[in-house]
Amino acid sequence: MVMIVSLFYTFVTNSKSPIRMKKVPYTEALLELEEIVTQIENEEISVDELSDKVKRAALLIKSCKETLRTTEEEVAQILKELNEEK
Repeated sequence: MVMIVSLFYTFVTNSKSPIRMKKVPYTEALLELEEIVTQIENEEISVDELSDKVKRAALLIKSCKETLRTTEEEVAQILKELNEEK
């Protein structure tokens, strides 16, 4: 099962699909991702549900990555402005 989760993560993080979703707060998205991974690891998801869960996880990962990227840019800009004030 660990291999399935690893393959799932690789697929989702490398996915180039143009799927969009409503903005989910980072912490909420992370909690939902952890729940999905736990369900997969514990084999609690049926084959019928697996595709939907993987799609949802892909959306959540993309949302988290975008939030992290945006936050990093904002912090870098703030630090740059602070350094310019010296």
